[in-house]
Amino acid sequence: MPANKRGDLLPPGIATRSACRAPRHSAPRGRSRRAPRAAPSARVPRVPSARLPRVPSARLPRVPAGWLPRVPSARLPRVPAGGLLVPVVSLQAALSIRLVGSNTAFQDEALYMSAGHLEIAHWLHGTAIPAFPAYFSGAPVLYPPLSAIADNVGGLAGARILSLSFMLGATALLWSTTSRLYGQRAAFFAAALFAVLGPTLHLGALATFDAMSLCLVALAAWSVVRAGQRRDETGWMLAAGAALALANATAYSSVIFDPVVIVLAVLVACPKPGGKYAVIRGAALLAYVTTALVIGVTIGGGAYAAGIAATTVARVAGDTGPLAVLAAAGQWTGAVAAAAGIGAALCLIWRREGRRGLLPAVLAATALLVPLEQARIHTLTSLDKHADIGAWFAAVAAGYAVDRLVAALRPRSARCVLCMACGLALIIPVQIGMGQSESLFRWPNAAKFIAALRPVVAGTSGPVLIQSPSLAEFYLRTGSSWQRFSNMTSITTATGRSISAPVGSQGKPSVYLRYIRWQYFTVIALTRPAASGLDRIVAGYLRTDPEYRVVARPSYGTGSYTVWEKRGTGEERGTGGGRGTGGKRGTGEKRGTGGGRGTGGKHGTGGKHGTGGGRGTGGKHGTGGGHGTGGGHGTGGGDGTGGKHGTGGKHGTGGKHGTGGGHGTGGKRGTGGKRGTGGKRGTGGGRR
Repeated sequence: MPANKRGDLLPPGIATRSACRAPRHSAPRGRSRRAPRAAPSARVPRVPSARLPRVPSARLPRVPAGWLPRVPSARLPRVPAGGLLVPVVSLQAALSIRLVGSNTAFQDEALYMSAGHLEIAHWLHGTAIPAFPAYFSGAPVLYPPLSAIADNVGGLAGARILSLSFMLGATALLWSTTSRLYGQRAAFFAAALFAVLGPTLHLGALATFDAMSLCLVALAAWSVVRAGQRRDETGWMLAAGAALALANATAYSSVIFDPVVIVLAVLVACPKPGGKYAVIRGAALLAYVTTALVIGVTIGGGAYAAGIAATTVARVAGDTGPLAVLAAAGQWTGAVAAAAGIGAALCLIWRREGRRGLLPAVLAATALLVPLEQARIHTLTSLDKHADIGAWFAAVAAGYAVDRLVAALRPRSARCVLCMACGLALIIPVQIGMGQSESLFRWPNAAKFIAALRPVVAGTSGPVLIQSPSLAEFYLRTGSSWQRFSNMTSITTATGRSISAPVGSQGKPSVYLRYIRWQYFTVIALTRPAASGLDRIVAGYLRTDPEYRVVARPSYGTGSYTVWEKRGTGEERGTGGGRGTGGKRGTGEKRGTGGGRGTGGKHGTGGKHGTGGGRGTGGKHGTGGGHGTGGGHGTGGGDGTGGKHGTGGKHGTGGKHGTGGGHGTGGKRGTGGKRGTGGKRGTGGGRR
């Protein structure tokens, strides 16, 4: 049997491929490169595998949501987002509302509401108004008209509730900002600490522009945080820039917080998007705010520039020591600042948040901006109101501190206990805030002063000098008669021109004494004891001037007001007895000339109330004529002049040859007209 070929030992396909390949080396004859293969076994035919048929999977029908009952979890139910904000703002509103009706208007409240009414009258009717931009510390076209509208709707209480709405909005923005940065637990404690501060409760019941400015600054900070990690943040930066510019225009002092908001915009952008995007955010926000402020000042003109310089840039320094200023600031916002400092320290020690770890430190340092600035200029004026904006930023870091301390405890039960303890500890700030807000609302009550001043001002039409006329203008509703009122800083002349001292300083005594000697003011009201050196000088002169007399001394706080009135003014005090001519001691009184030994006028008109004829004596209320001279305070006859307070006439009192009849009232230099004795129709009667 012949030997099997190579191809018979391999499968057909492999044998074919092997035959096509040429060996690399030819083996020598008689020797084989490989060992001989064993004889192949019998080939087993391939049996196809028996594939089972695919059975389709039995799909269960979908159960609609809510069909199966939910199994309750063992964990406590989660509080919905913002749920704890409701009790916080409710407590804040209740504590502020109790102050709304506790006192009469503050001088700044009366000033801004009166200015708002005048601004609206100027817009609608073109009424002449004072140069408010030159001495207001905020744009008079923003908050004052809003407060005037609220005053028209709800009176003083309505304007104060408007401020409360701004403060509640600031608290809500604080909650949202802190929640986005550090979570709801931090947001709760931040909002609670800020809501119960004494300055916060005070601003919630004070009708000034500080509450509106604080709310706008909070809106700007919330906007930059809301931008978050987005690369396209143009819209949020525009919103933040607009809110910050409005806050600066509402209260010029809020510009000190602009760098804080800009740094906040940069740090929030770290680590994402980070880099150049974070820098671009800060630069864009700075450009938006600067452009808006420059445009506003340019439109406003020189008056606004002068007001910004006088009230903010070159503010008049006080005489309070720096340590006293810092101590007062610590009293108002020290608790929040201390908690914020703890938060900054914890964040810097742990270093778990990269560049954003600097954020609590920046927010905590914001609480020191206003105290340090006012310590530099040695003043306590408006310290509590301005420092409250810094407390808003510091409250974010304070909430972060509480949140980190609670989260540091591992057992969940321990965290719950510590969180409840911190919540109960808020009772202490609540009590402190209530006491501070009540003390901030204890300014002198003006009810008795206004009641005594009202009839005096209503009975005259001449200029009025009041130490702080804003209360009189607001409560007496003088409206367009603002030209009548002057204060110890500015004298408003009859033409509407103002003779003013620098903002924050008193006027010159020589100027005020000169106007008083001219008997320019018909009513003068000064506090007692005197509030300044100028008040003491003016009050001392008035006590020796016989042209003025004291008509009222109403109480005002722990002191009182002294109200002087010029002699010869007013119907009751200036009109003579019966039908005689006016003047307190002028002609026509029982003690006037023409009675007793006064000589009759040559051309005098006789009668019951007229002057005696010939050389006889005048009637009981008559005025001496002829060549006789009047009594001590009577009116001179003939060619002479009367007594000290009499009215000189050429041949008698009143007209050229006669005595004015009717119900004459006193004038500037005597009774009736300028140089004669006024009658019912003007100067003199008889033959005039």
